[in-house]
Amino acid sequence: MTAMTLQPHYRTVWISDVHLGTRGCQADLLLDFLNEVTADTYYLVGDIIDGWRLKKSWYWPESHHAVITTIMDKAKNGAKVIFVPGNHDEFAREFVDMTFGHVDVKMNDIHETADGKRLLVIHGDEFDGVVKYARWLAYLGDTAYNLAIVLNRYYNGIRRRLGYGYWSLSAYLKNRVKNAVQFICNFENAVAHEAAKRKVDGVVCGHIHHAEKRMIGDVLYCNDGDWVESCTALVEDMNGKLELLHWAEMRQMAMSHSNPGRDASNAPSLGLGKLISMFRIAHSTGSSTSGASKKRNDAPIGKTA
Repeated sequence: MTAMTLQPHYRTVWISDVHLGTRGCQADLLLDFLNEVTADTYYLVGDIIDGWRLKKSWYWPESHHAVITTIMDKAKNGAKVIFVPGNHDEFAREFVDMTFGHVDVKMNDIHETADGKRLLVIHGDEFDGVVKYARWLAYLGDTAYNLAIVLNRYYNGIRRRLGYGYWSLSAYLKNRVKNAVQFICNFENAVAHEAAKRKVDGVVCGHIHHAEKRMIGDVLYCNDGDWVESCTALVEDMNGKLELLHWAEMRQMAMSHSNPGRDASNAPSLGLGKLISMFRIAHSTGSSTSGASKKRNDAPIGKTA
């Protein structure tokens, strides 16, 4: 079978925090993902273009342009594309409730899944106290974050030459620093509280570059992550089931099976369907106890424990 025949079709795909216009953007991996995915609806959940960084210095390689044209082509060819601007592309908030090139711009949206759940779709920066009340500190934090991304790029260049897969330094630091962990927890609780106030079943957001899908009280909290560190997307199948796809890890593992030692970012496409099948088989194999089986099957596709 060819990659095309293995290509699944999703009902909905959510991506955010791509940060086109920055050197840390993993545009090639996102293009690979977009070329493997078909869907009825695509949500762009903010910070797709990094206006903050582009104001300071212009950086716009062909791969970043290709991401925009690929998304626009999907919209032109019949897919529904909804853009919810974030704080880094807040310039687009001037065009809320307008349509450009078949792309609808909305401040937020309510998405109904195939099984009837109502999900609030927001970027989430309005629940970040630093962005809301201390903008200067947000800019300072953005500068420090970009420095970490630069260091991360050099570090992963060395890892690739040594035959190792991608590893996110900034994600590691966020998960180890107590204040960062507390910030993420506070953010998640605040977003879930807003969803509960609006009497919806769940929420899909971005902003904090931390992919997650879990229940917070009675609210299903979903964060689709980013395309700078983790390269993740949230997807809904035709039955309404939601999954997180960790694309960089999926590609790396797939290449380790098909061609050990090769860099996944430069690998030819293997087909999203084949990759997902590989991970589902891997998760089910070796799950001898019921407790272990449940833990593996609930894990995001492509996410290693």
